[in-house]
Amino acid sequence: MSFYIAIIDYGIGNLKSVSKIITYLGEKSVITSDPEILFNANGIILPGVGAFGDGIKNLKEKGLIPIINGIIDDNKPFFGICLGMQLLFTKSYEMGVNKGLNLIKGEIRAFNKQKVEKIPQIGWNSVTFQERNHFLIKGVPNNSYFYFVHSYYCMPEYEEDILGVTQYGQKIFCSMICKDNIVGTQFHPEKSSKYGKKMYENFISFCKK
Repeated sequence: MSFYIAIIDYGIGNLKSVSKIITYLGEKSVITSDPEILFNANGIILPGVGAFGDGIKNLKEKGLIPIINGIIDDNKPFFGICLGMQLLFTKSYEMGVNKGLNLIKGEIRAFNKQKVEKIPQIGWNSVTFQERNHFLIKGVPNNSYFYFVHSYYCMPEYEEDILGVTQYGQKIFCSMICKDNIVGTQFHPEKSSKYGKKMYENFISFCKK
């Protein structure tokens, strides 16, 4: 098969909107849980909306966790979006304590109701980049606005894994991560106008290298 991006199908929503933006950018995408199709893809996207406990349960039931680990070991470009980014972490306190994929060391915690305007955060907010030379943010101005929908946030253990941060109320949290071949955004680039689209363009370009 020619160049394509595989979108991991694990029974969690927002798959089609990601597929549509890739099609809009003129590239082929495949929504799949088939190991062979995933391993042969040029890049992988793990999207997601919903709760961490449901997400990790679905990945386990579909036998996708060893597949994802193999993809990472194979050094394929990997993009986690919203819940998909959170699942990359060591553990979450949503729906009890749940172990994550442990590809990014750190935890997922709930916003403190005393420190933010409302929960969940829904709407546009800015992202301050911690690194300016990363491929994902090429051509994207610092402090650009993106669309968020979430009640929990990521706390990476290592500062070098943080690509961008966002302030919500009194809380500054990690909104973008990067580590080796892995990138992730807490926000939804596919819902974030021209600069979200630009991030997909940058990811696709990286997958072609």
